[in-house]
This record gives sequence, structure tokens and C-alpha cells, in this order.
Amino acid sequence: MTLPSPRVLITTDDFNLADEVAALRAGDKRVGAVCTFTGTVRDRNDGLSVSSMELEHYPGMTEKAIEGMIDEAMSRFDIFGARVIHRVGLLQPLDQVVMVAVISAHRGESFKACEFLMDYLKTQAPFWKKEETPEGARWVDARVSDDAALAKWGISASNA
Repeated sequence: MTLPSPRVLITTDDFNLADEVAALRAGDKRVGAVCTFTGTVRDRNDGLSVSSMELEHYPGMTEKAIEGMIDEAMSRFDIFGARVIHRVGLLQPLDQVVMVAVISAHRGESFKACEFLMDYLKTQAPFWKKEETPEGARWVDARVSDDAALAKWGISASNA
């Protein structure tokens, strides 16, 4: 018997979406819906080209924060499970950065829970992002729009 994958993985390694979804839903005949989101590194941000992005985090603290986010999603939505993978380290344009996958009986709950988790991750997960641009390296701050996205779920954030 294979052990289920952990709900949260912070890694420097790339991930395979198909493998992760298969592991999340493995043998669960209740699953009628799988919703996923995969974020990738763009080559532009705020009007400047981006040649690379570096993500940092606090090991242990980051996983605990994201586990709490998944617990919150499990209590808010009728879902069976969720998995979040977030990469750290030096990444290039086109590289995968984050994956959120949610399983449920019906699509509506999976869609809502997946969006909730991404909105939560953008504002509350303890990651620090630095982009390399033609003008030099710059740290990327949270945006007012990210706080607004979280506010629609009734959660107040003031990161921007």
C-alpha cells in the first residue's frame, strides 16, 4: 500500500501535474471533480522583462501556514482533499511555481476551494519573491488586488 502524498510540499524540484492529481485521487471512488491551478514564471512583470525569479521561505513555518489554509478550505467547502506544491529557489520564465489541486464530488466546490486556496496563498503564505530585471534585482511586494481577492472570502489582509 502506498502512503498518500503529503498535503503540502515545498521543493526546489519541478512537479508533474498528472502524477500529483493521480496521487491525490488514488482509488477514491467518491471523486467526481478535480480542479487544479498551476502558476508559472512570466517573463514580464510591472512593465519590465524578468530573466529569473528567486523564491525564499522559512522551512517549517511555510508548510504549517499552508496546512492551516487547507484546513480552512476543508471546513468551508465540501471537498475530499487538497494538495499544494510550491517551488522555491531560482526559477526561469516558463518554470512551474505553484500547483493547487482539489478533489470533491462536484465541480462547484472544487472550483471555489481551488480559487480560495490560491487567493490565500498569494497574500498569507510566507514566501519572499525577488525578480531579476534589466534594472537589477527587486523584491516583489503583495498587491492591493491580492488583498481584495482574499477579502471576497471574508478574510481581511493588509499586505500591500
